[in-house]
Amino acid sequence: MAVTQRRGRRIMMSPGELDEFLSTERTCRVATVSGGGAPHVSALWFAWDGTSLWLFSITRSKRWADLRRDQRIAVVIDTGVEYAELRGAELSGTATFVGEAPRTGEPCPELDVPERLFAQKYFAMDSMPYDGKHAWIRLTPDAISSWDFRKLAQL
Repeated sequence: MAVTQRRGRRIMMSPGELDEFLSTERTCRVATVSGGGAPHVSALWFAWDGTSLWLFSITRSKRWADLRRDQRIAVVIDTGVEYAELRGAELSGTATFVGEAPRTGEPCPELDVPERLFAQKYFAMDSMPYDGKHAWIRLTPDAISSWDFRKLAQL
């Protein structure tokens, strides 16, 4: 994966900081490309396994339809209120659909880790509750840009 930041390298997150940030933040914004080429952005919950971002999406959503047509995706996770508190990351690449759609719990070893992480993070459970409406999208990023404005005070 390429580090795409030319500017702001002094405020980018270290790999450890990025892992911690992506493991604890709860909401991301997912950008897809519609059939007519217009961008579409929507909020979603996610899990980070240290390598890939896992998105549990409604299969009847515009996001899902967009990604079925064009797998290009960008995701932003950010936090902070005041300027000096802003932190975030943008991950981009190609979406991959994993498991059955919608997800019903059929055995899929590739989903064992993300489903455990997601269930613990959002439901305080050890296993996923399936609703017959959602399925998994994996983003193993080609590029990540990050920022932590709290580091500005040290410059």
